[in-house]
Amino acid sequence: MNIGKNPPTTQPVLELARQVLDIEARAIDAMKERLDDSFAAAVQLVLDSTGRVVVSGMGKSGHIARKIAATLASTGTPAFFVHPGEASHGDLGMIAADDVLIALSNSGESPELLTILPIVKRKGAKLITMTGNPKSSMAREADVHLDASVAQEACPLGLAPTASTTAALALGDALAVALLDARGFGAEDFALSHPGGALGRRLLVHVSDLMHGGETLPCVSETALLSEALLEMTRKGLGMTAVVDAQGVLCGIYTDGDLRRTLDKSGDIRALKVSEAMSHNPRTIPAERLAAEAVQMMEQFKINGLLVVDGDHKPVGALNMHDLLKAGVV
Repeated sequence: MNIGKNPPTTQPVLELARQVLDIEARAIDAMKERLDDSFAAAVQLVLDSTGRVVVSGMGKSGHIARKIAATLASTGTPAFFVHPGEASHGDLGMIAADDVLIALSNSGESPELLTILPIVKRKGAKLITMTGNPKSSMAREADVHLDASVAQEACPLGLAPTASTTAALALGDALAVALLDARGFGAEDFALSHPGGALGRRLLVHVSDLMHGGETLPCVSETALLSEALLEMTRKGLGMTAVVDAQGVLCGIYTDGDLRRTLDKSGDIRALKVSEAMSHNPRTIPAERLAAEAVQMMEQFKINGLLVVDGDHKPVGALNMHDLLKAGVV
């Protein structure tokens, strides 16, 4: 170890980093070209299973296995990680006959995994192995083997698992996404697995959860004077009001921005009707749509509020950007 060695200069550091990324990128590209029917067979094996997916690996492969299990679980395939060392001391009881075991090992000769594979097979569970050696013991024992081999590690010493773990991680992601697609797993399903934090708020919150409706909805008739509309906007505090016809159908909107434009054009607004100054055909959104879609509309059209309408185009609510910010959807 070179203690006290001068700090590296920027250019060599960047060059080495680029070499690492190039090696790992080539490893994934090469694996992509090798994909064959074995991958499809692995997907089908999991789809046919009535149990869960158990993912296992030692060392760095174990870290990758944990991440694969987490990705599978969050995308519609129930999965969990089992440490192969602990499996030999009782945790094999977590694996049942209807399960599928995905075992990771770059060498394909991990003794901890080879110890438990016969027991797993005896239980009747199916076995998918992901190794860097298609001729390894683990590859031979598998119901399906996935080739995650790499030409070289990105480590200059050729020792630290780098490109090999990247390849295994990418292959695990590919498996999870293929299963997601095969199951028809959608955004709503994803949200049910991610109710916490901003992700859950974006995916689970609907416009109806945040809108101002009933007595809090600002609304005036198209025959109302502009002064009445301004009074309604002040009372409801949303910076806008819906304008409806005699049947209660939305025909326009009047906003703080419209007021500034009105003052620029008209000196005396006391006798002005709201219908003469309102914006026609305002942007609207149904109550059952996701709040995230309201955010997208506001950003796309550069507006700060939306009226919520029912199937008859009658206003049932109002929503502004502050509501979305407060709910953490933005």
